[in-house]
Amino acid sequence: MSYRRLGLRSDHRRALLRNAATSLLTVEKISTTEDRAKEIRRIVERMITLGKRGDLHARRQALSYLTTDAVVHKLFTELAERYSDRQGGYTRMVKTGFRKGDGASMVILELVK
Repeated sequence: MSYRRLGLRSDHRRALLRNAATSLLTVEKISTTEDRAKEIRRIVERMITLGKRGDLHARRQALSYLTTDAVVHKLFTELAERYSDRQGGYTRMVKTGFRKGDGASMVILELVK
């Protein structure tokens, strides 16, 4: 299997990843578990690559996945310009310890400046 199931049904997992990717692109930093962060990172890096392409088809692909038009606008203007000379590696994961309730490894997932 080429993705993590995260212990969720497919519709719940898709909704979680869409919302988390939209949140990361909006505020540029989120705190989540390590496994979820690795899946979110895959999606966000793909979205930024679409933003760098900048054509209409790429914009429609991003609109079909992300939940807010304002985030897509930010992706294709501000973020595409910021990462225009970078060939990948748009995100950074910083380990922050373990969650108190269940001991899950927590990280801060953020966009590189």
